[in-house]
Amino acid sequence: MDKETRTAIERATQRARKLIENDFSAQLEGTFDILRDGTVAPKAGSHLSPRQVFERDKIVAAIEHKRAAGMSAAEAVDDYLRDAAFTTLNRFVALKMLEARELVQECITKGEQSAGYREFCGMAPGVALLPESTGYRLYIESLFDELSTEVKVLFDRHDAASVLWPKRQTFETLIEMLNTGELSGVWGEDETIGWVYQFFNSGDERKKMREESQAPRNSRELAVRNQFFTPRYVVQFLTDNTLGRFWLEMYGEQTRLGERCEYLVRPLDEPAQPRTKKDPRDLRVLDLACGSGHFLLYSFDLLLMIYDEAWESGESGIKSQVTGRTLREDYRDLTALHRAVPALIVEYNLYGVDIDPRCAQIAALALWLRAQRAWKDLGVSVSERLPVGRTHIVVAEPMPGDAVLVKEFAARLDPPLLRDLFKKMVDEMRLAGELGTLLRVEEAVASELHRAREQFVKEKQTTGFLPGMTPIRKQGELDLSGIDDDGFFHEAEARIVDTLRHFAEVASGGAGVRRRLFAGDTAQGIALIDLLRTRFDVVLMNPPFGAASLAAKTEFEKAYPRTKNDIYAAFVERGIGLLHPHGLLGAITSRTGFFLSSFQKWREEILLKEAPPVVFADLGYGVMDAAMVEASAYCLEKGRELAA
Repeated sequence: MDKETRTAIERATQRARKLIENDFSAQLEGTFDILRDGTVAPKAGSHLSPRQVFERDKIVAAIEHKRAAGMSAAEAVDDYLRDAAFTTLNRFVALKMLEARELVQECITKGEQSAGYREFCGMAPGVALLPESTGYRLYIESLFDELSTEVKVLFDRHDAASVLWPKRQTFETLIEMLNTGELSGVWGEDETIGWVYQFFNSGDERKKMREESQAPRNSRELAVRNQFFTPRYVVQFLTDNTLGRFWLEMYGEQTRLGERCEYLVRPLDEPAQPRTKKDPRDLRVLDLACGSGHFLLYSFDLLLMIYDEAWESGESGIKSQVTGRTLREDYRDLTALHRAVPALIVEYNLYGVDIDPRCAQIAALALWLRAQRAWKDLGVSVSERLPVGRTHIVVAEPMPGDAVLVKEFAARLDPPLLRDLFKKMVDEMRLAGELGTLLRVEEAVASELHRAREQFVKEKQTTGFLPGMTPIRKQGELDLSGIDDDGFFHEAEARIVDTLRHFAEVASGGAGVRRRLFAGDTAQGIALIDLLRTRFDVVLMNPPFGAASLAAKTEFEKAYPRTKNDIYAAFVERGIGLLHPHGLLGAITSRTGFFLSSFQKWREEILLKEAPPVVFADLGYGVMDAAMVEASAYCLEKGRELAA
């Protein structure tokens, strides 16, 4: 995507953000008595309808939830306003992208004259007669509801950020902005949604943050300061030399992937080093700071070819850890494989983490859109496509800060030993928003996990029942006989998530909203712990650089004594730790680590001893838009032996 096109997206995004935020701010103050300075009227005004009272309760609950996480009143209102504006803009951008892919009927390109809305009115003629474009809103919201079955993180209308809807004039102006001619060519591009994410926060906003504090003061500043789009050629270079190299070493010179990976660097006169073969469903790729998912999207492209080659090779005996069967046993022909493979890639192969909750919207949508394009290219009709289940895009954020709800929920966990484990998780996740995947939370909870399992086994062994008289296990009762710590964690995870679902469902109004927000944060926290307990074949990243946030400085320096001088060096150290032996890591970072004396321990103790470089590219300035840093891109192999 050229500079002129990116500039057009930036202008439109900034104008749209200002338009929506001004509208929503006026609604918060004029309708709901919620001011930007954080002042919230103690109860709903008499001018509100019952529906508006319900909506206000949801907004207030969301703001209170943010305050419980440590924000001031004004910060919480501002953050809610940003969330609402961002979600609204992303939804309409997504509809434009869906239109371009013919995944929905024309719905917003011609506003109320769009073909989809005219058909909708044809089935329900009274809709068009509703005042203030209410019928058109009803139609758009019905699309959101349909899409939320697969992309819930963006289109779920239960989300408190969905309460506000643009006034008619704002809505019409927004549609005009998205339909301008200079943007007509961007909606078919997968990376468009990523540029919208980057440009939502302006350069002036980043500049102001840096002027006010040398180090990021909180997790939002850390995220905003480091929003630098990774150019496509860098994404290809790093992915070709990690995932591409991994597959080449497993399947040898006969793989077609060597031709596909145009940036793969290897000696022409040396054969690829052999690597133990795996079923493609067991390949795991992680982006430690995924942003809008560009590394994952290109990995998706390579994985499509990898699955085809694995099936065509007909390798006997290579069974998946997922199903216990070979690819050919599970899919009798390529047609059956092609119906399944886009969903398999999203559900089994690709993982991403970020500290910015907005990334979850963007990356999940981008992967879903990429899956739909793959099905179209493979000739799979919409009716034959499998639903894309859970993506492994995780937000690194603290588990709930509301101590009352933590206590109330923990009391519902059964068996009781899960209560201490849950409280330990909540406590150890307190800096997740500041440290992201740098938080060694899986190590911190390991002892409590082991203790809980040992306690459970001991209690089972001392029940006092005579042989043959032990009561039959009840349906749904936790059974951990013969299980290890890893199995225990997954049993505990399932029990906690199931309890969360019931906990969120049994309250209504503002209390129900607070419980749903609590459940969402808790589920994300458990998912992060689960992810960090996993080991990966490939880790890719464009990590933050500079100082850690002030709130996490002490914890960060304690956890990373060898790499504490710059957060990007710590990310590389952490990424190596999350790899399987001989796994591959690809990163674009500042080049300073390769020559400054302050990085000597990083070079000598991390790179040379733990994961020597496989390939290195010194890129210099101007690689990432607006990032005033000389960059380098490199790939490392964990446990690789250096030639004498």
